[in-house]
Amino acid sequence: MPVWAQVVYLACAVGFILALKGLSGPKTARAGNLIGAVSAVVACTLPFIYEDRMQHLPLILLAIAAGTIGGVVGAQRVQMTQMPQMVALFNGVGGGAAALVALIELHEMLSFQEALDARGASAVDVFGWFVFAATAFTIFVGSVSFAGSLITFAKLQELMTSRPVVFPGLPVVFGVLLISGIGLSVATITDPTMTLGIVLGLVGLAFGVMLVLPVGGADVPIVISLLNAFTGLTVAAGGYVLSNTVLLVGGTLVGASGTFLTLLMAKAMGRSVGNIMFGALKGGSTLGGGEISDRPVKSAGPEDVGILLAYADRVIIVPGYGLAVAQAQHTLRELVEVLIARGIKVDYAIHPVAGRMPGHMNVLLAEAQVPYEQLVEMDDINSEFKHTDVVLVVGANDVVNPAAKTTPGAPIYGMPILNADEAQQVVFMKRSMRPGFAGIENELLFDPKTTLLFGDAKDSLGKLLKSVESL
Repeated sequence: MPVWAQVVYLACAVGFILALKGLSGPKTARAGNLIGAVSAVVACTLPFIYEDRMQHLPLILLAIAAGTIGGVVGAQRVQMTQMPQMVALFNGVGGGAAALVALIELHEMLSFQEALDARGASAVDVFGWFVFAATAFTIFVGSVSFAGSLITFAKLQELMTSRPVVFPGLPVVFGVLLISGIGLSVATITDPTMTLGIVLGLVGLAFGVMLVLPVGGADVPIVISLLNAFTGLTVAAGGYVLSNTVLLVGGTLVGASGTFLTLLMAKAMGRSVGNIMFGALKGGSTLGGGEISDRPVKSAGPEDVGILLAYADRVIIVPGYGLAVAQAQHTLRELVEVLIARGIKVDYAIHPVAGRMPGHMNVLLAEAQVPYEQLVEMDDINSEFKHTDVVLVVGANDVVNPAAKTTPGAPIYGMPILNADEAQQVVFMKRSMRPGFAGIENELLFDPKTTLLFGDAKDSLGKLLKSVESL
């Protein structure tokens, strides 16, 4: 590779760093995204410029065209509520691609073995054991990420049950696959063959499936983040094998950021990563599902709730995944604008895991032109609830469930929540009495100060808007 190409690759790697920095704030996110996209395009185009011995060019161009069309069409058509599924698929294809490239590189290195045998040497002696270690790591972990990401996609897309899938002997199968993966990796380092590499990849696929099957409900997005970190690490290891700076730096960035995001999400749920991944084996996972309650509750129509909001001094909105499903964010913004015009102080309380991914709710509301300063994080707004007249909960449940503080043994016990129960009045907008992702009842729904407004969130907010405007 010529020196100038290496310099350009280094510049692309710096571009990825700047992109990640830009994505850390709403004002610079668009520019950061653009910098990252341009860096990726330049990095992908560069080999066509400096490589004069490129083979299979028509197939390469065909693959690029197919991937570009699929990516553009998919990104344009994906709904905001399906964003986590798209992230899961991106994670998966990244890990799978890294594993396939590592297998190809293993084949390339072993192709010299016949010539090396005549000299009494081995491929490990020539290329070094660490290169084969990085190759084995990429094959195994990339396969884990690919298979695991497909299972998370299927769970979120409801192509399979979102509840944990466990069976007798699962821990034994899991342990056998893990030990087999480690053993095959060691064998690939010490005495590499293509058969070992392929079997290692197959074991990785099976391990990825077993890793994600016991995870259910609200825990799945955290697994997506963890698998994202896995994919980043495999890309970084692949970059070392290929001596490619941009892959090494880009993969390291993804691995590090994915790891931090996983830990932050786990902290926001008040649980350890180990409990999230393996809690179902002892009954501690966030299960999902649950039965519809038939306990009596206090409900009201849009006119009554409109009066409650219109004559309040302080209102806090708690948006949740149900808001995204109903695509009601624009109507909600209009309602808030009307309330603010009446002199009412209104803020949105954003839980770290509101929606299905961190930042999901922020992006959803930003899409509706909600001023970013109205979005207040949980730690900053929790002290405000006790001074609030009305809390309007739109499509959220578990993030305001007092069981997280009062019920040891509950799936969400220990999870930091929004202190909506401390407000003077609470209004829940719900389709039905079905529990949230955790699969347990929310006692706040049955509190005397709580009023339920049943119906589709977009339709109910529209009626609520008209009610407030008429007062």
